[in-house]
Amino acid sequence: MHMDRSERNYVLFTAALMIVFALALAIGGVANGIKLPAPELIVDPRTVATPGVSPFGDPVEERVREIAPGKYEAYILAEAWKFSPGSTGQGQPPLTFPVGSTVTFYVTSKDIQHGFKLENTNLSFMVLPGQVSKLTATFDKPGTYNFVCYEFCGSAHHIMYGELVVEDTNAASR
Repeated sequence: MHMDRSERNYVLFTAALMIVFALALAIGGVANGIKLPAPELIVDPRTVATPGVSPFGDPVEERVREIAPGKYEAYILAEAWKFSPGSTGQGQPPLTFPVGSTVTFYVTSKDIQHGFKLENTNLSFMVLPGQVSKLTATFDKPGTYNFVCYEFCGSAHHIMYGELVVEDTNAASR
């Protein structure tokens, strides 16, 4: 099969460009520690918040657990315009951890699709009814990290946010 020289050059240039883009994505993902969320668990969204059925049904103050020194689990339920726990705009206290903590977030929805983006980190994933998403982050710097819903979920979507506070416990004891 005969191919014109300029057409062949365009095909080769396109193939080389695709290889460069694929390498840039792979290197960028590894260098920035990007982790792809995968469904950790499948749950029934109608009963996920029922006490005794899952950790998402536990009282709000019991959904953040220290499982080992410096290691925590946070079970966050997204529902119509709030995250629970942590929705400071809804009167809940922020999630609070000491500096150096490693926190594994388990997030699900009991109503519709939401998003979960923890600002100033690389934590971002879809929150789907019936699916528990899981990602882990280590907080080495004190400060306030806001988390927001980035999927439009209705008329009060703009108030769906929460706070995570990382405290320097050593500075407080000085």
